[in-house]
Amino acid sequence: MTTLADRSRTALLVIDAQQGVVGQAHDVDRVVANINSLADKARSENVPIIWVQHAEDGMPEGSDDWQLVAELEPDDDEPLVSKSYGDSFEATDLESILSDRKVARLVVTGAQTDACIRSTLHGALARGYDTTLVGDAHTTEDMREWSSPLSPEQAIASTNMYWSFSNAPGRPCTTVSTDEVDFAD
Repeated sequence: MTTLADRSRTALLVIDAQQGVVGQAHDVDRVVANINSLADKARSENVPIIWVQHAEDGMPEGSDDWQLVAELEPDDDEPLVSKSYGDSFEATDLESILSDRKVARLVVTGAQTDACIRSTLHGALARGYDTTLVGDAHTTEDMREWSSPLSPEQAIASTNMYWSFSNAPGRPCTTVSTDEVDFAD
């Protein structure tokens, strides 16, 4: 299991579920509903939820596009991490937030599948975290305009398959559906 000493908790990580990120994303209503379902479950089980928001030139912090989608409402005690790189750990306080909460396992949701989701999963694995990707709670827009060979559906399916076969010494990676998430694992 995790290589992080003295940590045993799980956290729900919601990455970039922002108006400017998921506005054109595949099956966004279902994905947002699944994230809401997971957030409700996490809160009922006292599992920490960490919200991540990406900022860049075209989507500055505080802008309408930077805001989380209206259907997702963090509680006041749930941290918000602002990032400017794909990996949610890079140049942010995410690691200290997780350390303070004794988190060793991340349940990952959000957007974009083929960018910030993948980057953060790899960043978490390299830093010693166990990772679970919720296969029906992440999404992407059509990236073929920028040379991706995959449709959104294919990018999501490919990432789900790839992550279910990934691992590192002492660190499992899994992909599950929303109704299979067990925060106690």
